[in-house]
Amino acid sequence: MSFDWLAFGAHGLVPLPWWGYVVVALVLTHVTIACVTIFLHRAQAHRALDLAPAISHFFRFWLWLTTGMVTKEWVAIHRKHHAKVETDEDPHSPQTRGIGTVFWKGSELYRAEAKNAETMSKYGRGTPDDWLERNVYGRFTWEGVGLMLVIDVVLFGAAGLTIWAVQMAWIPVMAAGVINGIGHYWGYRNFACTDASTNIVPWGILIGGEELHNNHHAYGTSAKLSSRWYEFDLGWLYIRLLEMTGQATVRKVAPRLRVARSGKPVPDVATLQAVIANRYAVATAYARTLRQACAAEIARLSERAERTEFADVPSMRRVKHWLSGDGVTALCERERAALARAMDSSKVLATIYAMRQELNALWERSTETSDQLLARLQDWCRRAEASGIAPLAQFSLQLKRYA
Repeated sequence: MSFDWLAFGAHGLVPLPWWGYVVVALVLTHVTIACVTIFLHRAQAHRALDLAPAISHFFRFWLWLTTGMVTKEWVAIHRKHHAKVETDEDPHSPQTRGIGTVFWKGSELYRAEAKNAETMSKYGRGTPDDWLERNVYGRFTWEGVGLMLVIDVVLFGAAGLTIWAVQMAWIPVMAAGVINGIGHYWGYRNFACTDASTNIVPWGILIGGEELHNNHHAYGTSAKLSSRWYEFDLGWLYIRLLEMTGQATVRKVAPRLRVARSGKPVPDVATLQAVIANRYAVATAYARTLRQACAAEIARLSERAERTEFADVPSMRRVKHWLSGDGVTALCERERAALARAMDSSKVLATIYAMRQELNALWERSTETSDQLLARLQDWCRRAEASGIAPLAQFSLQLKRYA
Protein backbone atom coordinates (compact mmCIF):
# COMPACT_ATOMS: atom_id res chain seq x y z
CA MET A 1 0.00 0.00 0.00
CA SER A 2 1.50 3.31 -1.10
CA PHE A 3 1.86 6.24 1.27
CA ASP A 4 -0.81 8.92 0.85
CA TRP A 5 1.33 12.02 0.41
CA LEU A 6 -1.68 14.22 -0.30
CA ALA A 7 -3.32 13.33 3.01
CA PHE A 8 0.01 13.75 4.79
CA GLY A 9 0.47 17.22 3.31
CA ALA A 10 -3.02 18.22 4.39
CA HIS A 11 -3.16 16.68 7.88
CA GLY A 12 0.36 15.59 8.83
CA LEU A 13 1.12 12.62 11.04
CA VAL A 14 -1.49 13.66 13.63
CA PRO A 15 -4.79 14.58 11.95
CA LEU A 16 -7.16 16.39 14.33
CA PRO A 17 -10.59 18.05 14.24
CA TRP A 18 -10.51 21.86 14.02
CA TRP A 19 -10.87 22.30 17.76
CA GLY A 20 -7.96 19.92 18.28
CA TYR A 21 -5.63 22.28 16.45
CA VAL A 22 -6.89 25.15 18.62
CA VAL A 23 -6.11 23.14 21.76
CA VAL A 24 -2.65 22.24 20.47
CA ALA A 25 -1.87 25.90 19.69
CA LEU A 26 -3.01 27.01 23.14
CA VAL A 27 -1.01 24.29 24.90
CA LEU A 28 2.17 24.98 22.93
CA THR A 29 1.97 28.74 23.45
CA HIS A 30 1.22 28.25 27.13
CA VAL A 31 4.36 26.14 27.55
CA THR A 32 6.29 29.04 26.03
CA ILE A 33 4.65 31.49 28.44
CA ALA A 34 5.60 29.22 31.36
CA CYS A 35 9.20 29.15 30.13
CA VAL A 36 9.33 32.93 29.92
CA THR A 37 7.79 33.67 33.32
CA ILE A 38 9.51 30.88 35.29
CA PHE A 39 12.90 30.63 33.62
CA LEU A 40 13.66 33.96 31.93
CA HIS A 41 11.84 36.30 34.27
CA ARG A 42 11.75 34.90 37.79
CA ALA A 43 14.78 32.59 37.78
CA GLN A 44 17.25 34.30 35.46
CA ALA A 45 16.42 38.03 35.55
CA HIS A 46 15.53 38.32 39.24
CA ARG A 47 17.10 35.22 40.84
CA ALA A 48 13.89 34.58 42.75
CA LEU A 49 14.32 30.82 42.44
CA ASP A 50 16.85 28.19 41.40
CA LEU A 51 15.96 25.49 38.88
CA ALA A 52 17.37 21.98 38.53
CA PRO A 53 19.75 21.63 35.54
CA ALA A 54 17.40 19.33 33.60
CA ILE A 55 14.32 21.57 33.84
CA SER A 56 16.43 24.68 33.26
CA HIS A 57 17.80 23.23 30.05
CA PHE A 58 14.35 22.19 28.88
CA PHE A 59 13.22 25.81 29.26
CA ARG A 60 16.22 27.04 27.26
CA PHE A 61 15.65 24.47 24.51
CA TRP A 62 11.93 25.23 24.23
CA LEU A 63 12.51 28.98 24.07
CA TRP A 64 15.09 28.40 21.31
CA LEU A 65 12.46 26.47 19.36
CA THR A 66 9.56 28.85 19.88
CA THR A 67 11.01 32.37 20.22
CA GLY A 68 14.64 32.48 19.08
CA MET A 69 15.36 34.71 22.08
CA VAL A 70 18.80 34.61 23.68
CA THR A 71 18.70 34.32 27.48
CA LYS A 72 21.37 36.96 28.09
CA GLU A 73 19.63 39.48 25.82
CA TRP A 74 16.19 39.02 27.39
CA VAL A 75 17.57 39.19 30.94
CA ALA A 76 19.75 42.24 30.29
CA ILE A 77 16.91 44.19 28.66
CA HIS A 78 14.50 43.35 31.47
CA ARG A 79 16.97 44.27 34.20
CA LYS A 80 17.63 47.58 32.48
CA HIS A 81 13.87 48.16 32.33
CA HIS A 82 13.72 47.91 36.14
CA ALA A 83 16.83 50.02 36.66
CA LYS A 84 15.70 52.81 34.31
CA VAL A 85 11.94 52.39 34.53
CA GLU A 86 9.79 55.14 32.96
CA THR A 87 12.84 57.16 31.89
CA ASP A 88 14.17 57.82 28.40
CA GLU A 89 16.65 54.96 28.98
CA ASP A 90 13.88 52.45 29.69
CA PRO A 91 13.93 50.09 26.66
CA HIS A 92 10.14 49.83 26.48
CA SER A 93 8.20 52.31 28.60
CA PRO A 94 4.86 53.46 27.15
CA GLN A 95 5.16 56.52 29.39
CA THR A 96 8.10 57.80 27.33
CA ARG A 97 7.69 56.02 23.98
CA GLY A 98 3.91 55.94 23.70
CA ILE A 99 1.53 53.02 24.17
CA GLY A 100 1.13 52.48 20.43
CA THR A 101 4.87 52.12 19.88
CA VAL A 102 5.38 49.65 22.73
CA PHE A 103 2.28 47.59 21.97
CA TRP A 104 2.76 47.23 18.23
CA LYS A 105 6.54 47.52 17.95
CA GLY A 106 7.68 45.83 21.17
CA SER A 107 9.74 43.24 19.28
CA GLU A 108 11.52 45.97 17.33
CA LEU A 109 12.39 47.76 20.58
CA TYR A 110 13.74 44.47 21.95
CA ARG A 111 15.92 43.80 18.92
CA ALA A 112 17.25 47.35 18.93
CA GLU A 113 18.23 47.19 22.61
CA ALA A 114 19.76 43.72 22.15
CA LYS A 115 22.37 45.36 19.90
CA ASN A 116 23.44 47.68 22.74
CA ALA A 117 26.75 46.18 23.91
CA GLU A 118 26.76 48.30 27.08
CA THR A 119 23.34 46.95 28.10
CA MET A 120 24.48 43.36 27.52
CA SER A 121 27.68 43.85 29.50
CA LYS A 122 26.17 45.73 32.43
CA TYR A 123 22.88 43.89 32.91
CA GLY A 124 23.44 40.46 31.37
CA ARG A 125 25.76 38.96 33.96
CA GLY A 126 25.16 35.55 35.48
CA THR A 127 23.21 34.10 32.56
CA PRO A 128 24.06 30.70 30.96
CA ASP A 129 27.41 30.69 29.18
CA ASP A 130 28.03 27.01 28.42
CA TRP A 131 28.94 25.36 25.10
CA LEU A 132 25.32 25.03 23.98
CA GLU A 133 24.56 28.67 24.70
CA ARG A 134 27.63 29.91 22.84
CA ASN A 135 27.51 27.54 19.88
CA VAL A 136 23.82 26.72 19.41
CA TYR A 137 21.22 28.82 21.24
CA GLY A 138 23.05 32.13 21.01
CA ARG A 139 24.51 31.53 17.56
CA PHE A 140 21.68 29.93 15.57
CA THR A 141 18.67 31.82 16.86
CA TRP A 142 16.49 31.54 13.76
CA GLU A 143 17.37 27.91 13.13
CA GLY A 144 15.45 26.97 16.28
CA VAL A 145 12.19 28.53 15.12
CA GLY A 146 12.79 27.03 11.69
CA LEU A 147 13.04 23.58 13.25
CA MET A 148 9.79 24.28 15.10
CA LEU A 149 8.14 25.08 11.77
CA VAL A 150 9.24 21.73 10.34
CA ILE A 151 7.97 19.89 13.42
CA ASP A 152 4.57 21.62 13.28
CA VAL A 153 4.11 20.91 9.57
CA VAL A 154 5.18 17.27 9.88
CA LEU A 155 2.82 16.69 12.80
CA PHE A 156 -0.20 18.73 11.69
CA GLY A 157 0.18 19.36 7.98
CA ALA A 158 -1.16 22.62 6.58
CA ALA A 159 -2.69 23.50 9.97
CA GLY A 160 0.84 23.36 11.37
CA LEU A 161 1.67 26.55 9.49
CA THR A 162 -1.07 28.39 11.37
CA ILE A 163 -0.02 26.85 14.69
CA TRP A 164 3.57 27.94 14.05
CA ALA A 165 2.47 31.48 13.14
CA VAL A 166 0.50 31.71 16.39
CA GLN A 167 3.55 30.48 18.32
CA MET A 168 5.77 33.09 16.71
CA ALA A 169 3.33 35.93 17.43
CA TRP A 170 2.45 34.89 20.97
CA ILE A 171 5.42 36.34 22.89
CA PRO A 172 5.71 39.57 20.84
CA VAL A 173 2.01 40.26 21.45
CA MET A 174 1.54 38.96 25.00
CA ALA A 175 4.90 39.81 26.56
CA ALA A 176 6.22 42.73 24.54
CA GLY A 177 2.83 44.27 23.76
CA VAL A 178 0.51 43.46 26.65
CA ILE A 179 2.88 43.26 29.64
CA ASN A 180 5.43 45.90 28.61
CA GLY A 181 2.75 48.15 27.14
CA ILE A 182 -0.60 47.78 28.87
CA GLY A 183 1.13 46.70 32.10
CA HIS A 184 2.51 50.24 32.40
CA TYR A 185 -0.52 52.05 31.07
CA TRP A 186 -3.87 50.61 32.21
CA GLY A 187 -5.12 48.55 35.16
CA TYR A 188 -5.29 48.69 38.94
CA ARG A 189 -2.52 49.19 41.49
CA ASN A 190 -2.03 47.43 44.82
CA PHE A 191 1.20 49.24 45.58
CA ALA A 192 2.22 52.88 45.18
CA CYS A 193 5.42 52.24 43.23
CA THR A 194 7.27 55.19 41.79
CA ASP A 195 6.71 53.77 38.29
CA ALA A 196 3.47 53.42 36.32
CA SER A 197 3.19 49.62 36.58
CA THR A 198 -0.32 48.16 36.86
CA ASN A 199 -2.03 44.84 37.43
CA ILE A 200 -3.95 44.24 34.21
CA VAL A 201 -6.34 41.69 35.74
CA PRO A 202 -6.28 39.90 39.11
CA TRP A 203 -6.11 36.42 37.57
CA GLY A 204 -2.74 35.67 36.02
CA ILE A 205 -3.63 32.71 33.81
CA LEU A 206 -3.27 33.54 30.11
CA ILE A 207 0.21 35.07 30.57
CA GLY A 208 1.25 32.85 33.47
CA GLY A 209 0.87 35.42 36.25
CA GLU A 210 2.65 38.27 34.47
CA GLU A 211 -0.67 40.11 34.39
CA LEU A 212 0.10 41.08 38.04
CA HIS A 213 2.76 43.54 36.92
CA ASN A 214 2.33 46.17 39.65
CA ASN A 215 2.85 43.49 42.31
CA HIS A 216 6.03 42.46 40.52
CA HIS A 217 7.45 45.99 40.38
CA ALA A 218 6.73 46.43 44.08
CA TYR A 219 8.67 43.27 44.98
CA GLY A 220 10.84 42.48 41.98
CA THR A 221 12.76 39.58 43.53
CA SER A 222 9.66 37.69 44.65
CA ALA A 223 8.98 34.34 42.97
CA LYS A 224 5.28 34.83 43.69
CA LEU A 225 3.46 37.61 41.84
CA SER A 226 0.03 37.46 43.47
CA SER A 227 -0.54 39.58 46.58
CA ARG A 228 -4.23 39.88 47.48
CA TRP A 229 -6.41 36.92 48.46
CA TYR A 230 -8.44 37.20 45.26
CA GLU A 231 -5.41 37.26 42.95
CA PHE A 232 -4.13 34.13 41.23
CA ASP A 233 -0.66 33.54 39.79
CA LEU A 234 -0.56 30.41 37.63
CA GLY A 235 3.22 30.64 37.32
CA TRP A 236 3.51 30.40 41.10
CA LEU A 237 1.41 27.20 41.02
CA TYR A 238 3.85 25.70 38.52
CA ILE A 239 6.80 26.77 40.67
CA ARG A 240 5.27 25.13 43.74
CA LEU A 241 4.77 21.91 41.75
CA LEU A 242 8.39 22.04 40.60
CA GLU A 243 9.47 22.65 44.19
CA MET A 244 7.46 19.67 45.43
CA THR A 245 9.20 17.42 42.87
CA GLY A 246 12.66 18.75 43.72
CA GLN A 247 13.08 20.65 40.45
CA ALA A 248 13.05 24.16 41.93
CA THR A 249 14.08 26.01 45.08
CA VAL A 250 12.36 29.29 45.92
CA ARG A 251 14.84 31.87 47.17
CA LYS A 252 12.56 34.78 47.98
CA VAL A 253 8.93 35.88 48.11
CA ALA A 254 7.41 39.24 49.01
CA PRO A 255 7.29 39.98 52.75
CA ARG A 256 3.96 39.62 54.53
CA LEU A 257 2.94 42.64 56.58
CA ARG A 258 1.86 41.55 60.05
CA VAL A 259 -0.39 43.89 62.02
CA ALA A 260 -0.56 43.47 65.80
CA ARG A 261 -3.86 43.82 67.65
CA SER A 262 -2.58 46.77 69.62
CA GLY A 263 0.00 49.39 68.83
CA LYS A 264 3.13 50.34 70.73
CA PRO A 265 3.47 53.68 72.53
CA VAL A 266 6.32 54.55 70.16
CA PRO A 267 7.69 52.74 67.11
CA ASP A 268 10.60 50.37 67.75
CA VAL A 269 13.16 48.66 65.51
CA ALA A 270 10.66 45.96 64.51
CA THR A 271 8.22 48.67 63.40
CA LEU A 272 10.95 50.37 61.38
CA GLN A 273 11.90 47.10 59.69
CA ALA A 274 8.26 46.38 58.81
CA VAL A 275 7.76 49.87 57.38
CA ILE A 276 10.87 49.67 55.18
CA ALA A 277 10.28 46.06 54.01
CA ASN A 278 6.67 46.85 53.14
CA ARG A 279 7.23 50.42 51.96
CA TYR A 280 4.89 50.22 48.96
CA ALA A 281 2.11 48.72 51.05
CA VAL A 282 2.67 51.50 53.61
CA ALA A 283 2.49 54.17 50.88
CA THR A 284 -0.72 52.65 49.55
CA ALA A 285 -2.27 52.53 53.03
CA TYR A 286 -1.34 56.18 53.54
CA ALA A 287 -3.10 57.16 50.33
CA ARG A 288 -6.25 55.23 51.23
CA THR A 289 -6.38 56.61 54.75
CA LEU A 290 -5.86 60.24 53.73
CA ARG A 291 -7.96 60.24 50.55
CA GLN A 292 -11.16 61.29 52.32
CA ALA A 293 -9.42 64.12 54.17
CA CYS A 294 -8.03 65.42 50.87
CA ALA A 295 -11.43 65.18 49.21
CA ALA A 296 -13.04 67.18 52.03
CA GLU A 297 -10.33 69.85 51.86
CA ILE A 298 -10.65 70.16 48.08
CA ALA A 299 -14.42 70.52 48.46
CA ARG A 300 -13.78 73.35 50.95
CA LEU A 301 -11.41 75.06 48.51
CA SER A 302 -13.98 74.69 45.72
CA GLU A 303 -16.64 76.34 47.86
CA ARG A 304 -14.23 79.14 48.67
CA ALA A 305 -13.39 79.56 44.99
CA GLU A 306 -17.00 80.41 44.26
CA ARG A 307 -16.83 83.35 46.67
CA THR A 308 -13.30 84.64 45.97
CA GLU A 309 -10.86 85.08 43.16
CA PHE A 310 -9.17 81.77 43.98
CA ALA A 311 -10.49 79.61 41.14
CA ASP A 312 -7.76 77.10 40.27
CA VAL A 313 -8.75 74.22 42.56
CA PRO A 314 -7.11 70.85 41.88
CA SER A 315 -9.37 67.83 41.45
CA MET A 316 -8.96 64.50 43.19
CA ARG A 317 -7.86 63.19 39.81
CA ARG A 318 -4.81 65.43 40.07
CA VAL A 319 -3.95 64.96 43.73
CA LYS A 320 -4.18 61.17 43.57
CA HIS A 321 -0.71 61.10 41.98
CA TRP A 322 1.17 62.63 44.87
CA LEU A 323 -1.25 61.27 47.47
CA SER A 324 -0.56 57.69 46.39
CA GLY A 325 3.16 58.29 46.19
CA ASP A 326 3.46 58.53 42.42
CA GLY A 327 4.94 61.98 42.90
CA VAL A 328 4.24 65.36 41.39
CA THR A 329 6.56 64.43 38.54
CA ALA A 330 3.61 62.44 37.14
CA LEU A 331 1.76 65.73 36.65
CA CYS A 332 2.30 68.33 33.96
CA GLU A 333 3.71 71.74 34.85
CA ARG A 334 0.28 73.40 34.92
CA GLU A 335 -1.08 70.75 37.32
CA ARG A 336 1.95 71.02 39.58
CA ALA A 337 1.48 74.77 39.74
CA ALA A 338 -2.20 74.35 40.63
CA LEU A 339 -1.32 71.92 43.41
CA ALA A 340 1.34 74.26 44.73
CA ARG A 341 -1.19 77.13 44.93
CA ALA A 342 -3.72 74.83 46.59
CA MET A 343 -1.20 73.78 49.22
CA ASP A 344 -0.30 77.40 49.84
CA SER A 345 -3.99 78.00 50.59
CA SER A 346 -4.56 74.85 52.65
CA LYS A 347 -2.51 73.84 55.66
CA VAL A 348 -4.20 70.43 55.62
CA LEU A 349 -3.14 69.63 52.05
CA ALA A 350 0.35 71.01 52.68
CA THR A 351 0.73 68.88 55.82
CA ILE A 352 -0.56 65.70 54.15
CA TYR A 353 1.82 66.20 51.24
CA ALA A 354 4.82 67.07 53.42
CA MET A 355 4.24 64.08 55.71
CA ARG A 356 3.90 61.83 52.67
CA GLN A 357 7.24 63.03 51.32
CA GLU A 358 8.93 62.55 54.69
CA LEU A 359 7.58 59.02 54.93
CA ASN A 360 8.84 58.27 51.44
CA ALA A 361 12.27 59.66 52.31
CA LEU A 362 12.44 57.33 55.31
CA TRP A 363 13.19 54.26 53.18
CA GLU A 364 15.40 56.17 50.75
CA ARG A 365 17.96 57.25 53.38
CA SER A 366 20.27 54.27 52.87
CA THR A 367 23.28 56.05 54.40
CA GLU A 368 21.70 56.60 57.82
CA THR A 369 21.95 54.17 60.72
CA SER A 370 19.00 52.23 62.14
CA ASP A 371 19.01 54.51 65.20
CA GLN A 372 18.78 57.62 63.02
CA LEU A 373 15.96 56.16 60.92
CA LEU A 374 14.09 55.04 64.02
CA ALA A 375 14.37 58.53 65.50
CA ARG A 376 12.91 59.95 62.29
CA LEU A 377 10.01 57.48 62.36
CA GLN A 378 9.24 58.22 66.01
CA ASP A 379 9.30 61.96 65.34
CA TRP A 380 7.06 61.45 62.29
CA CYS A 381 4.46 59.59 64.35
CA ARG A 382 4.56 62.18 67.11
CA ARG A 383 3.94 65.05 64.68
CA ALA A 384 1.27 63.12 62.78
CA GLU A 385 -0.71 62.53 65.96
CA ALA A 386 -0.34 66.17 66.96
CA SER A 387 -1.29 67.52 63.50
CA GLY A 388 -4.97 67.94 64.24
CA ILE A 389 -5.79 65.92 61.09
CA ALA A 390 -7.74 62.94 62.37
CA PRO A 391 -7.01 60.51 59.47
CA LEU A 392 -3.30 61.33 59.71
CA ALA A 393 -3.28 60.59 63.43
CA GLN A 394 -5.23 57.40 62.74
CA PHE A 395 -2.64 56.30 60.21
CA SER A 396 0.18 56.88 62.72
CA LEU A 397 -1.57 54.66 65.26
CA GLN A 398 -1.99 52.00 62.58
CA LEU A 399 1.69 52.30 61.64
CA LYS A 400 2.72 51.50 65.21
CA ARG A 401 0.88 48.18 64.94
CA TYR A 402 3.11 46.97 62.12
CA ALA A 403 5.44 44.14 63.01
